Amino acid sequence: MKKIIIFSFLALAFLASCTEKSIIDNAEQVGISKITYYPILTVKGDPYVFLASGTAFTDPGVTAVAGSASVDVVTSGTVATSTPGVYLLTYTATNKDGFSASASRFVVVYSTDPSAAANDFSGSYARSTNGSIATWTKMAPGVYKVFNPGGAPGTSLTIIAFNPTGYVIHVPSQPDSGGTVTSCTNAAGTADIIYAPGPPAKYAWHVVNIGYGTSLRTFTKQ
Repeated sequence: MKKIIIFSFLALAFLASCTEKSIIDNAEQVGISKITYYPILTVKGDPYVFLASGTAFTDPGVTAVAGSASVDVVTSGTVATSTPGVYLLTYTATNKDGFSASASRFVVVYSTDPSAAANDFSGSYARSTNGSIATWTKMAPGVYKVFNPGGAPGTSLTIIAFNPTGYVIHVPSQPDSGGTVTSCTNAAGTADIIYAPGPPAKYAWHVVNIGYGTSLRTFTKQ
């Protein structure tokens, strides 16, 4: 009887020890596994900001958290508010374990002549070779957001096109929504493209992007 009591006591002590080691479960650790919370960034305001040249820019900023804790954010990139173009601001947050996450904002600075300010090139344009649609949306006087500028099926690329004067289209080298750099040139390979108001309205350009060929792409408004 004495041996049975001792054995039972040792078994209970072993089980209690195992139970005590297996109940680690908190915000930092579950069992032997350490928990890390990746940073989550939220861009305040619109990811695209449009500024007339010479207008002051105030960055709306971002918030970043890792779990329930706020995380510091480092901003890279600059905006030259007196020089028309597309500028990229990148926000990066790093958690205490060294894991990072990023978010972006595009700042578009424009200078539009009165001869172009009232133009509206918004609409759907079909590429001549495959019917794929490029979509233009007017965002500010003489400024357009162009989705699928190359008429390439399945793309998610968006760029900014400027109409600085008359029917001239200018697409300077710029960071794009796909994380690459894009520009567009006319048939001669120079910067300015002429928009033909039609009807139907037409334009043609070369898309200068590492993922695109060198062919001239012609589009007609639908």
